[in-house]
Amino acid sequence: MSKTNLAILIYVIGIIIGMFVLDIWSAETSPKAILGMIWTALFAIALYYAEKKEN
Repeated sequence: MSKTNLAILIYVIGIIIGMFVLDIWSAETSPKAILGMIWTALFAIALYYAEKKEN
């Protein structure tokens, strides 16, 4: 499994956990929503470095 696929898999699992456990997409806006943005930023950074290492 390539590093890119691994990063995508970890991101999707994290989003699903955030959806069910942390209730990120609830109607009320809370600091938990920032966790989703941070998680996405970490995903973008991991994807960048995984692609950089492959090329």
